[in-house]
Amino acid sequence: MSLSSSGLRAAAHEGLEPPFVPGMEISGVLDEVGPDAELEPGLAVGDPVVAFVDFAGAHGSYSDVVALPAASVTRAPEGASFIEAASFVNNSLTARNALDALALQPGETLLVTGAAGSVGGYLAQLGTDEGLRVVAVAAESDEDLVRSFGATDFVARGEDAAQRVRDLFPDGVDAVADAAVLGDGIVGAIRDGGQLASFRAYDGDPGRGIRSHVLNVRERATDHAAISRLRELVEKGVLSMRVGRVLPAAEATEAHRLMESGGTRGRIVLEFPVEKTDK
Repeated sequence: MSLSSSGLRAAAHEGLEPPFVPGMEISGVLDEVGPDAELEPGLAVGDPVVAFVDFAGAHGSYSDVVALPAASVTRAPEGASFIEAASFVNNSLTARNALDALALQPGETLLVTGAAGSVGGYLAQLGTDEGLRVVAVAAESDEDLVRSFGATDFVARGEDAAQRVRDLFPDGVDAVADAAVLGDGIVGAIRDGGQLASFRAYDGDPGRGIRSHVLNVRERATDHAAISRLRELVEKGVLSMRVGRVLPAAEATEAHRLMESGGTRGRIVLEFPVEKTDK
C-alpha cells in the first residue's frame, strides 16, 4: 500500500503547505551541480543518475526537476534504461537498512515476510549474498519467484505461517524482516532472544527477549556508500531491477490505485515526458 495515497502520512505533512509531492526514488540526467557539491568520482553534468529522495511537502520525486544532496545521488547502473534504473533505490536501501540493524552472521536464519514484494525480494537477494539462510513467506504461486531470489526455504502465507515455520525450525529463526507487516502474527516464528525488523510502527511486545527494530529508510537518505554499493550490486547481477507497470506521470492517481490493490510484482514507474531544451 502507498502511504501517500492511504492517508497514513497525514501527520507527517501537518503544518506543511500543499501541494504534496510523493516519491522516494528517481532516475534521470544530472542537469546542474551546486558550487559546494561533492559528486562521486567520474560523475558529471549530463550523466544518467539515480537517487533517493527524502520527500516532504512539495519536494518529491514525482517531479520534472528535483534538487538533491550530492550524497543521495549515484550514477545509473550501466546499461539500464531510465525506467529500469528508477525501480531499485528505495526498496533495496530499505532492505539494506534492515539487514544492517539485524547484523546477522553468515549461516543464521532470516525469515522474510512478503518475500515476493519489492522490499522482500531485495531482503532475500541481499541476505543470500551475505550467506544467510533465507526463509521466504509468500503466496504459494510465488514460490518459484522467491526461490529465484535465493530463498532456500519456503512457507506459504496464511494465519498459521508462524507455526509452519516452527515445523521447519523447532527452535525458531534468528530474525524476521517483516515486509508484509504481519506484526504479532509472525513473532511466534522467532527464537528466544532473536530479532524482529519492522518497516511501519510496531508497538507490540514480542517478549522472550526478542529485540524489536522499527526502521525508517529516511535515516539512510544521504548514505552515499550504501546507495552506490547497491548500484554496484545491480550491475553485478546480485540485485534485480524489477519493473511491474510503467504509466505516464499524468496517471499517477491510477498508479496509486494499483499499489493499494496489491499483487503487483515489481515497481510501478511513472514516466515523465522529456522536454527539449537549447542547453
